Amino acid sequence: MIDFLKKMMDWALKKEEELAKDCKIDPKELDEQIHKVIQKKIDLEEKFHEEMTQLNKLIERLEEIKKQANSCKN
Repeated sequence: MIDFLKKMMDWALKKEEELAKDCKIDPKELDEQIHKVIQKKIDLEEKFHEEMTQLNKLIERLEEIKKQANSCKN
């Protein structure tokens, strides 16, 4: 599915590029698209950082549990 979406996006960008070469696309429309993509990137970066924080907390807790489990062997 992701491969299909990538192909569709590539096709759409090629069509927009053709329109731009023929001066048939409004630069304001491209500015709006750029803004939307930048905002999506920012949103994804924020979500990535949140997820990484949660994963790091999980790793820390598991490391503590492992220490407790290892102390039982002594």
